[in-house]
Amino acid sequence: MHADQLTVSPDAVRGLIYDQFPEWRGLTIRSIVSHGTVNAVFGVGEHLAARFPLQPGDVETTRRWLRAEAEAAAELVGRTRFPTPEPVALGEPGPGYPLPWSVQTWIPGVVATDDDPGESPAFAYDLAEFITEVRAIDTRGRSFHGGGRGGDLRSHDVWMETCFSNSEQLLDVARLRRIWAVLRDLPRGGTGDVMTHGDLVPGNVLVSDGHLAGVLDVGGLGPADPALDLVAAWHLLEAGPRQALREELGCDDLEWQRGKAWAFEQAMGVVWYYRDSNPAMNRMGRRTLGRIVADNSSA
Repeated sequence: MHADQLTVSPDAVRGLIYDQFPEWRGLTIRSIVSHGTVNAVFGVGEHLAARFPLQPGDVETTRRWLRAEAEAAAELVGRTRFPTPEPVALGEPGPGYPLPWSVQTWIPGVVATDDDPGESPAFAYDLAEFITEVRAIDTRGRSFHGGGRGGDLRSHDVWMETCFSNSEQLLDVARLRRIWAVLRDLPRGGTGDVMTHGDLVPGNVLVSDGHLAGVLDVGGLGPADPALDLVAAWHLLEAGPRQALREELGCDDLEWQRGKAWAFEQAMGVVWYYRDSNPAMNRMGRRTLGRIVADNSSA
C-alpha cells in the first residue's frame, strides 16, 4: 500500500514472539487479513494480536509512538460499554523486522467493511453513545496538536490540492473543489477540544446484528475538534440513520458541517492513494464522497 512499505513474514513474527515472550511459545501465530493501512496484524493464540508498523522509521521514534498508542488505548478501556483493545506488551526489533512492535488484546467480531451497518438506526444510536462517552473523558488540560485531522481545516489545503491533482481521472474534481472551498472556511464553534477516537472508519468498527460490537485502532484517542468523530456519519451511515445520529448527539449546523468537512478530507485522500493497493479503502472514499455530494445537492 505504501511505496516504502516494510514486509514481515509469519515465520519472522513467530521467531520474534517466541524469543521475546517465551510464555507464548505454545500459542498459534496466524496472519490476520485486514483492510488497515498502518500495521500488519497477527493473531497470537485466541486472545492477543501483534501489530507491526508497515512504514519504516527511526527505532526510538517508533517506540515513543507505540508507547503513546498504548497509553491512549489504556485510557479508553472501560470508559464505554463497547469492547476496545487493551495494551499488553511492546516488542523490540529482531531478525526479520527492524522496528519495535506492539501486542494488545484481540477483540473478535466482523468489521463494518464486511458487514455494512449503514441502514441500521440501532447502529447509529450505538455509535452516538460511543462518541458521547468518548467525549466525556477528561482532556486533563490537553488540546489538539500536530498536523493531522482535528485542528484547522484550512491547514489541509496543500494536501487537498495534492488529492485533487491526483484524482483528475477518477472523480469529478471540479465539483469536489467547489465543495471543499465552502467546507474549508467553516469556523470552529465556541466549544474547546474534546476527546475523540479520531478514525471511525468501517475497518475500525465491529458490528453484530445491526449493532456496534466493538471499536478498534484506538491509539489515536486524544483531544481534537468535537466534530472530528462525526466522520462516522458519512463513512458508515446512510441518510436515515445518519439523521438519527445527528439528533441523538444534538449537533448544531456548524458542528455537523465540520464533521462533513473532516470526512471529505479523509475520503479525498483514500480514493487515489489506495486506488490499486486497498480496494476496501478506495470504495469507502468513493462512497463517502457520494454521500456528501448527494447531501449538498439536496440542501
